[in-house]
Amino acid sequence: MALANPDLLAADTAMGAVTLDVADLDVMTAYYRDAIALEVLSSAGTEVTLGRGADPVVILRHSPELRAASPGQAGLFHTAILFETQAALAAVVATAAQYPGVRFVGSSDHLVSQAFYFDDPEGNGIELYWDRDRTEWSWTHGQVEMATLFLDPNQFLRDHLSERGLDAPTTLGGATVGHVHLSVGDVGTARSFYVDTLGFEATASLGSQALFVSAGKYHHHMAMNVWNSRGAGRRQRTLGLGQVDIVVPTADEVGALTERMKHFGVQTRDDGQTVSFDDPWANLINVRAAD
Repeated sequence: MALANPDLLAADTAMGAVTLDVADLDVMTAYYRDAIALEVLSSAGTEVTLGRGADPVVILRHSPELRAASPGQAGLFHTAILFETQAALAAVVATAAQYPGVRFVGSSDHLVSQAFYFDDPEGNGIELYWDRDRTEWSWTHGQVEMATLFLDPNQFLRDHLSERGLDAPTTLGGATVGHVHLSVGDVGTARSFYVDTLGFEATASLGSQALFVSAGKYHHHMAMNVWNSRGAGRRQRTLGLGQVDIVVPTADEVGALTERMKHFGVQTRDDGQTVSFDDPWANLINVRAAD
């Protein structure tokens, strides 16, 4: 089967679940279930998968032997969970806001989306967001227009929260990982790896501070910034980010990517259906074919 462009990820590439190494599996499971309104999809031994319907969003892996990440280390900036409607987003924001010890970080209108930010009990960043229709996005010379504008959380809830949403937030539609945002050591190296090697296209940048990349002209499937981690080298294995999953449509796409990574000298582990490799900061990336 001929691929549309063997140097790019397929247009219908999507993000899969984010795996987190956690110190307290019970506390973290309760948070993602009761505050973020995800459902436990599976629980086996030291691993719990949470999501909506058939879509896993986060995999919690009990790793009490690991230490916490040091300040300034590369790793996860946030996992961004995409909701189908503003009503579904409002329901989860309200649920999270009422959770004991909640860590609400802020909210923003990004022109392409509306977003609310939280930290989980172990300090992993979370973005909860809803996308405006693609027809409302503005593109100039291949770059999508995004901004960080004020979004009043109370007004958003007044406009979109329903009694049903407050009582049963999981009934208002699905949730998926829309994008994953990483902390990295420098943006130039991130561009070389994620665009020139992995095959995303750059959709926006903030000079030497941040880069946004996607497949198929989504606003971004991944982002990398240096706001907390400028100059960071390869990370040690710590609590926090365990693995980022990317889903491509076919095994042929996995094969093409495997060959491309090998061509660029990236060490890979592959079985024909999935290929795994480290980015320059030792963040583990796993690319698999859609089921």
